Amino acid sequence: MNSTYQAPRRLIKTADEIEKMRVAGRLAAEILDLIKAHIKAGVSTLELDQICYNHIVNVQQAIPACLGYGAAPGRPAFQHSICTSVNHVVCHGIPSESKLLKNGDILNIDVTVIKDGYHGDTNMMYIVGEGSVLANRICKVAQEAMYRGMEVVKPGNTIGDIGHAIQKYVESERFSVVREYCGHGIGTVFHDDPQVLHYGQPKTGMVLEEGMTFTIEPMVNAGVWQTRLLGDKWTVVTKDHKLSAQYEHTILVTANGLEVLTARPEEDLSRFTA
Repeated sequence: MNSTYQAPRRLIKTADEIEKMRVAGRLAAEILDLIKAHIKAGVSTLELDQICYNHIVNVQQAIPACLGYGAAPGRPAFQHSICTSVNHVVCHGIPSESKLLKNGDILNIDVTVIKDGYHGDTNMMYIVGEGSVLANRICKVAQEAMYRGMEVVKPGNTIGDIGHAIQKYVESERFSVVREYCGHGIGTVFHDDPQVLHYGQPKTGMVLEEGMTFTIEPMVNAGVWQTRLLGDKWTVVTKDHKLSAQYEHTILVTANGLEVLTARPEEDLSRFTA
């Protein structure tokens, strides 16, 4: 049986809101492109964070959304501008002066930029030096998993269609999809409805409509999908300490498909309909 529901009207963006989302998305993508040249063995993740902070604040005249975000009972606010998740860290890795990158590491950098009140959220994987066969493969599968989810985005399809497409592909590659964390609606609110699960059943969940904006950000594990939260209340690691990789885009649902608001220059996005 199908189980779908309509999006609240507040989740449908106006033309003016969409243009502001495009600007924020371009700025976030720019950070991931900028930081590439600085990712090398011996560099600390804190140094990468400082480079991103300086560019967001001083060049883009924007706000790093992660800085000061997420304080809750028993959990401090995040104190950095980007998340730096290395190897078996699934997400929300905290930049550190003592965390020096090594040849063969895989690194996810997750950045969200606020410009004129609107958020652009994106992340990608980097391989330090020469990565192993597994490291290269899991990064490629994570990116393709995001693309597989994006391929089914169009009005009339559902959030469940996205999750199903991702899960089916990832498991066919003998990897697993993290289930505790998901994509999300985004706009003036950092994490809004809908929750975009990266697994599930087709024709379930919210029906996609033109004007919706949300992230697709599958986390792909080399081993089991289960994760563990460390004592800092932010860093999430794989339960079995095997590698994890993730890619993320902020997208806009259009009349015929989608627009990628955080597209990067090197990406071939010709498979998607605007």
